[in-house]
Amino acid sequence: MSARKPALSFIFITLTLDILGIGLIVPILPKLIEQYQGGNVAAASSTYGLLYALYALMQFLFAPLIGSLSDRFGRRPVILISLLGSALDYFVIAFAPNLAWFAVGRVIAGLTGANFAAASAYIADISPPEKRAANFGMIGAAFGLGFVIGPVLGGLLGQYGMKVPFFAAGGLTLLNWVYGVFVLPESLAPENRRNFSWARSNPIGSLLALRRFPTLLGLIAAYFIALLAHQVYPSIWVLYTSYRFGWDTLATGLSLAAVGVMAGGVQGGLTKRVVGAFGEAKTVRYGLIMATFFYAAYGLASQPWMIYVCIVFGSLSGLVTPAVQALMSQAVPADEQGALQGSLTSLSSLTGIIGPIVCTHLFSFFVSEKAPIVLPGAPFFWSALLMLVALAFALPALRRITPRSGSAHGSSPVPSSH
Repeated sequence: MSARKPALSFIFITLTLDILGIGLIVPILPKLIEQYQGGNVAAASSTYGLLYALYALMQFLFAPLIGSLSDRFGRRPVILISLLGSALDYFVIAFAPNLAWFAVGRVIAGLTGANFAAASAYIADISPPEKRAANFGMIGAAFGLGFVIGPVLGGLLGQYGMKVPFFAAGGLTLLNWVYGVFVLPESLAPENRRNFSWARSNPIGSLLALRRFPTLLGLIAAYFIALLAHQVYPSIWVLYTSYRFGWDTLATGLSLAAVGVMAGGVQGGLTKRVVGAFGEAKTVRYGLIMATFFYAAYGLASQPWMIYVCIVFGSLSGLVTPAVQALMSQAVPADEQGALQGSLTSLSSLTGIIGPIVCTHLFSFFVSEKAPIVLPGAPFFWSALLMLVALAFALPALRRITPRSGSAHGSSPVPSSH
């Protein structure tokens, strides 16, 4: 028992610093790429989308592999190697002489970005059944704390130089690694390890497994399309607010902190109440309609205060994802839950590859000289259209799905950036 307390505290610190490190660089990275491309906003947005997609592609391809390696060799080495990889990524970008080195950094980050999966497995290993839900709640708490502090700190540090936040993130990650070397015990007992299997490490196989849930395919399609629409936020938030309102790194960081606060409130507290009052199906319907409206509102915003209104009320669309997951989890037997959640994770990674490329290229085109009209909000209008398509898939699917008896409303929400 004595080893559990420092281990759990380390996992919480690790997850918080992971998100804090990401938050540190979010307000900076697009502007730094813009500097490397001579201030050309259109070119920088396309490059940023490709780099973002490269990171997501590496995670899509290698996250199942690294998860299987943690089942074979233990959680401790995977977590510590991932921390070193994250630190290396920050320093590679901080010292990068050109954009090619940015790509190297993103590949490293994607390859070693298994902290969340390995940390979740670690928590499951060391938590007794009666404490497992509370300990898993640390993941959401770490996400909220890191994403609120990170963008503000990144925006402040960015005032002293575009690369300062990268050094700060790398330094924090290295300190966390040193702490882990001395504090983190292994959680996976030798008798619980299993042999490595390429079949379990194949992301394509995870996607093909969705064919086992034919009654859920319409809802799965809506889930995928909604997540694809959501990619507009990490893809162009900094580019859009800088171009439209002239926001500097601090203003951008503050807006992202507001996103984190509202997302934490919705995901952490409001979801249970709303789903409990209206049920999952109505929450999905109204949430998709609301998301359609607020995506369009972001694209039409002409004053900075309008963005904050959209953040406050648009965050309610974050109710959709946990409600959809609850419906799907209630509709499949207990021995299929792992397969379903694994497949949904693969779908989520896939949207991180497609979404940034589409959104940043739309933004690039509609702020370039080739565009028939200047329309920086075009990616948000695209996301609004996607939500209408998601609604078209969801409505008939919701009528067909019957939750299993005894299922409770609600589900553990996936951390979201909005």
